[in-house]
Amino acid sequence: MDTNLYTGSKHFVDKHRVQLIQRVSNVAPILDDLLGNDVISQESYHSIMALPTSQDKMRTLYSHLNTERCNDIFYKILLKNEKHLIDEFSAK
Repeated sequence: MDTNLYTGSKHFVDKHRVQLIQRVSNVAPILDDLLGNDVISQESYHSIMALPTSQDKMRTLYSHLNTERCNDIFYKILLKNEKHLIDEFSAK
């Protein structure tokens, strides 16, 4: 467990869930990486991609982050694809 990813007992991606859902707009590369890391299945990938808005995609994506490992992988993917948001939220 990477303790830098936690504030108190909450993982970074859980603590900033609402902001991430609202602000992440390019979900496709994140889904590509989650699929490649076996966090989501091909079926989940297609069902999430079919959703109309990035907020809907992010909300549904969160329903698949059900383990600490998934959260850690998601964080690393966000760091790669949405570093400006991670930096902004970390500074708060």
